[in-house]
Amino acid sequence: MPVPGPAEATGNGSPWASNALGSEPSAYLRQHADNPVHWRPFGDEAFAFAAERDVPVFLSIGYAACHWCHVMAHESFEDPETAGYLNAHFVPVKVDREERPDVDSVYMAATQAISGEGGWPMSVFLTPDGLAFHAGTYFPPVPLPGRPSFRNVLEAVHEAWMERRDGVEQNARGLAASMADGQLSAAVRLDEPPGLLDASLLPDAVALLARSEDPAAGGFGSAPKFPPSAVLEFLIRHAAVPSDTADAAKDMAGRALAGMARSALRDQLDGGFARYSVTADWSVPHFEKMLYDNAQLLRVYAHWVRLGGNEVYSADEAAAVASRCADWMLESLRLPDGALASSLDADTVFDGVHHEGATYLWSVESLADALGADDAVQVARMMNIGPERTVSEFGSPLHPARKLSDADRRLWERVAPVLLTTRNLRNQPARDDKVVAGWNGLAVAGLAEAGAILGRPDLVSAAENMAGYLATVHWDGESKTLIRVSHDSRARGIGGLLEDYAFCADGFLALYAVTGTKRWYLLAEELLLAACTRFVESGQLADSTGESAQVFNAQGQRVGLDPFDNATPSGAAGFAGALLSYAAYSGSHGHRLMAGNILGLLPAIVSRAPRVAGWLLATAQAALAGPVEAAVAGPDSPLKRELHHALLTSPSPGLVVAVQKDDGGAPAGDPDVPLLLHRSGTPDGLPQVYLCRDMVCERPLGEAAAVRARLAAMGSGD
Repeated sequence: MPVPGPAEATGNGSPWASNALGSEPSAYLRQHADNPVHWRPFGDEAFAFAAERDVPVFLSIGYAACHWCHVMAHESFEDPETAGYLNAHFVPVKVDREERPDVDSVYMAATQAISGEGGWPMSVFLTPDGLAFHAGTYFPPVPLPGRPSFRNVLEAVHEAWMERRDGVEQNARGLAASMADGQLSAAVRLDEPPGLLDASLLPDAVALLARSEDPAAGGFGSAPKFPPSAVLEFLIRHAAVPSDTADAAKDMAGRALAGMARSALRDQLDGGFARYSVTADWSVPHFEKMLYDNAQLLRVYAHWVRLGGNEVYSADEAAAVASRCADWMLESLRLPDGALASSLDADTVFDGVHHEGATYLWSVESLADALGADDAVQVARMMNIGPERTVSEFGSPLHPARKLSDADRRLWERVAPVLLTTRNLRNQPARDDKVVAGWNGLAVAGLAEAGAILGRPDLVSAAENMAGYLATVHWDGESKTLIRVSHDSRARGIGGLLEDYAFCADGFLALYAVTGTKRWYLLAEELLLAACTRFVESGQLADSTGESAQVFNAQGQRVGLDPFDNATPSGAAGFAGALLSYAAYSGSHGHRLMAGNILGLLPAIVSRAPRVAGWLLATAQAALAGPVEAAVAGPDSPLKRELHHALLTSPSPGLVVAVQKDDGGAPAGDPDVPLLLHRSGTPDGLPQVYLCRDMVCERPLGEAAAVRARLAAMGSGD
């Protein structure tokens, strides 16, 4: 049977009889601009056109660095016959999940409910009002065992729509209703007094995490294995407070940090971390490199340095890894305006063909071409490059899998620059240059804290430039609105989600602690106050404001809250952490109570899945520690800088640091940070530190050693 052409499907001359992605700013959408599929961006116009044609919407969701998204595009979306059928019977819509996580989240929940699996590319079939009725992920061009071909799926969905329409729509409404019911369990009310935080949750979480640890390779669970950044932050904070489970937490964190750092997950040449490993021993990464992973891991490795390391993994090793990770972020992702791009692709394109990870792969022969035969043999042994090519015909990734001996380390320090120079001459993966507010907020925090801990002021300067970009391009001070995405220094698209406000506020507060520049504190305050208005309705917290009618419909007429960490901390967890810090700075009891309400999610989550509650657990650890508030007062001097540094390098969980600065970077007349009010140096003009916890302040201290000792004692409960 012939496939109807575009004119038959849409009407001759219709503007819909073409692909409309060419002018979109999203790199992912533009990757599909030359497909014969008549893609539309997500929006009311596309759904209105589906209603006019009385056909379903085919919603395809992915992101620019996604390998299997490229595969499905080449196999199906570039095929004229498949595209013709899709155009004739559906309205095809493309979504960049990184630009529209609200869309991605609700349809991912639907996909998992329908198919039992989730991931990208995501393929969802919707009614013209946005309700999902069939879904899956990757569909091959021909049937495979247990997986129908994409054409089979299209034909079956079209038949169901034409022949069993009432049942299709009834099932779609039922799914939306069940999704709404499921969200009720994650409701957070901010207009009620929170319950007491049960301190036993934290050692219980450590014990539960130990059950799923992979002690041999480090990390949790089996393949595929992702960097557990938020969980590691909790374990590091827990290890900083004496308890029966502190040593176990520290050992688990050390094994994970060592396992990742000594593996192919970490690029041994440039220092960036890949998204995940397809093997449990971290030996075969999925090669896309994401800003959000590297920003979080930078912070975690720096915090391990601050904790002091242990025999499992030393602070010196972690410092080198953190420093190189920061360098990679700035060398590979930094844009001319100071912000950081989103990602590097998993694939490298040679002669128009996508090859997964090809830039990063080595064989014994390619090592010999770069280094000569003798060095190549030694490097192949040291980095587990064998005759069996573990990824493709291009070879294997560098995977030491152990701490290098002194002799191996000297060899590696000599040959690594040669290999990196050689690799840089290869075709390189594409970069997605969009700037995501929340991910840059994570990077601001990571770079600022790593700069302070590692003694690298250049990282702090980079964080300041990035924060300035967010403040200028993404934040509208008049409307009190944060825009999620920008391209070429121009913000556009939806308003930020809860996670964007939370991560940016957390980044600004971290930068304030390091620099003492009052502007960053005031911006964090503005963001958090705006978030309290924007994401709280009738006392209930939500991840987004429901900007899309289709998303609103699909989740059962409710805007929901997802409390679980994913690749980044959940918006709720990030918001709780930022609120807790802000309350410590401002003295706002109301915002402290709001953080407590969100932490009320912990008991139900920890008992079932502590691995998806890492940032809530880290925030709970800070809350139970006080958090300790520190104010550095008095005139600028070397001693004041020493006192400030002692605070910034303390592992005290959730410690907030305010430092008086003659030039606070804020307009004249702005109020001082409340934590600094009525603080001063000694009568003879020397600086001193005020330490407070639980609304009780202690006698000021004027020596760095005394500050460190007192913080340690406060951490032990003294």
